Amino acid sequence: MKPVFNRILFGGDYNPNQWPQDIWQEDMQMFKKANINSATINVFSWAQIQPSEHVYDFSELDQIVEMLSKEDKDIVLATATGALPAWMFKKYPEVGRTDYQGRHHKFGQRHNACPNSLVYQKYAAAIAGKLAERYGDNPHVTCWHINNEYQGDCYCEQCEKAFRVWLKDKYQTIDALNKAWNMSFWGHTVYEWDEIVLPNALSEGISHDKTAFAGISIDYRRFSSDSLLENFKMERDAIRRFDPTTPVTTNLMGTFKGLDYFKWAKEMDIVSWDNYPAYNTPWSLVSMTHDLMRGLKQQPFMLMEQTPSQQNWQPYNSLKKPGQMRAQSYQTIAHGADTIQFFQLRRSIGACEKFHGAVIEHVGHEETRVFRETADLGKELTQLWEIMGTGNHGKTAIIFDWDNYWALEYTSGPTIDLTYVDQIHQYYRYFYDQNIPVDMVSVTADLTDYDLVIAPVLYMVKEGVAEQLTDFVETGGTLVTTYMSGIVDQSDNVHLGGYPGPLRQLAGIWVEEIDALAPEQTNQVQINERLKGSSRLVSDLIHLEGAEALAVYTSNFYAGMPAVTKHTYGKGTVFYFGTQLDQDAFDLLMTAVKETAAIEPIIAAQTAIEITRRQSESHDYYFLINFEAEAQPLPAYFVGKTDLLSGAILEKNQTLSQYTTYIIKEERHK
Repeated sequence: MKPVFNRILFGGDYNPNQWPQDIWQEDMQMFKKANINSATINVFSWAQIQPSEHVYDFSELDQIVEMLSKEDKDIVLATATGALPAWMFKKYPEVGRTDYQGRHHKFGQRHNACPNSLVYQKYAAAIAGKLAERYGDNPHVTCWHINNEYQGDCYCEQCEKAFRVWLKDKYQTIDALNKAWNMSFWGHTVYEWDEIVLPNALSEGISHDKTAFAGISIDYRRFSSDSLLENFKMERDAIRRFDPTTPVTTNLMGTFKGLDYFKWAKEMDIVSWDNYPAYNTPWSLVSMTHDLMRGLKQQPFMLMEQTPSQQNWQPYNSLKKPGQMRAQSYQTIAHGADTIQFFQLRRSIGACEKFHGAVIEHVGHEETRVFRETADLGKELTQLWEIMGTGNHGKTAIIFDWDNYWALEYTSGPTIDLTYVDQIHQYYRYFYDQNIPVDMVSVTADLTDYDLVIAPVLYMVKEGVAEQLTDFVETGGTLVTTYMSGIVDQSDNVHLGGYPGPLRQLAGIWVEEIDALAPEQTNQVQINERLKGSSRLVSDLIHLEGAEALAVYTSNFYAGMPAVTKHTYGKGTVFYFGTQLDQDAFDLLMTAVKETAAIEPIIAAQTAIEITRRQSESHDYYFLINFEAEAQPLPAYFVGKTDLLSGAILEKNQTLSQYTTYIIKEERHK
């Protein structure tokens, strides 16, 4: 596809309003030395721009925009609405949020606005429009950045009234709502819309993650996501009245639970996100999250934020080792990013982010390891413009669905250890280790171009989903699903007739019961005459209804019952994993899945090096990155090929030390 930008944006969050102007010129010189070509500005400047209700002052922002324009920087211009000014709280306290415990908040923090406050909506739309009117025709403004890291729920009376309107639109009648939420349970039937109260700690909430009535709590998750999305659309539309073409985005946060990002992506011109792995985050999970962000629109994305050195807000904020930032950046590009941007360009002198890493450290000069590594990366990226807009193509899809995310983790039972992202990552990790490209897709995605679809813990099967999966399998596709799948409908009411509900015929099994295993408990399984394994977390008690057993339990009272099954359906195949296997047993059976679907890795040789591929119509671009502590041998496939970054020809018996990265360009053979 055509790239959104004219060059790989390399820069990040820049807050010159926090510094005297003599520092600004120093910054411009250092940006040149670091090959920084873009800056994200105005993220938290509402208080400066609008010091009182009827006064706007753009004089400082005018200077910043003029300075960056003269320096030929691409400007990612934020709308400044991520935190409210104090005067607004003082005059209109209803703009603040009420939290889960029912406490109404005062001025402070950020993400502090009630999304359904008419006052907030009025002033947020106004400032976005004024910014677009003032700067929308500046050719250096290459992207609009609305708000910042949308998140958080509000449980105030304004939200309660708006929720009732949202519910009326969805259910039309109070009888339909009572049925959907199963309100006859505990005698909770409501007779008027104004009898509905929000599901917080004062009503149906058991805790932030558990609820007495999942139907209302899941709907409130949907409503909260929609409310914040309406805020985004409101600002976007205000910008569009003055600037109809410049791309509009907001920075997402990977697998963040609170917002349905597939729904959000439909309203965004380009997806952007902030990548902050911890010191012990598996690289496979980082990779998966990049693929999820790419999958939201199935197109290249922006990396809006990463740190060049260390975070400040995690329990243990380790420095990035030499070469790690570069390797992490290229992993991001390999999985579909067309930008590399940092938080932040100059390190703040105070408040909670003063120890968050920056390109320019507190010492104030460029003689630092972090600055040198940043400058080297910036120089390399100037060579890679041709990769922009290229795609990542695979024949394997993993379904990720926020409704399932919410519903699975709200349900009471069978175990508190069953978490959605961990279950998705378990399957993704297998393909990552095999260097098999994966697309992360929504539950409603078109599956036509895939040979293999993985649907772990598809707990909530909404209308039309079972039919879509059945069509996929009938026409020759291979499907994998698991325990805790096919259990409930969109309102968290059980599909009657036996688990896995609407997937029962497709999987060729009936699950009679689901056993929960405590952390110290395991079951043993037999895979074939020679191979055994262990399982944990949950164990489905499975009866075969046309499927065959690939593994059986050999311990517990259900010894002899199937643990993993395979079923031929139409021209395709369905695998069902009824328990969480140890990694060796899991990988063995997933290899059988891979072979059934005829899925091929990017290269045939097994290697611990991460190998990812982006593709244009004419060329393949292979990214080779070693994240392992030990040096890894170069796969024979790449011997004699030229590294785009260094121009070196890769040699036989060559090894890649930790964080070594190569990019290989190869003409595609049609």
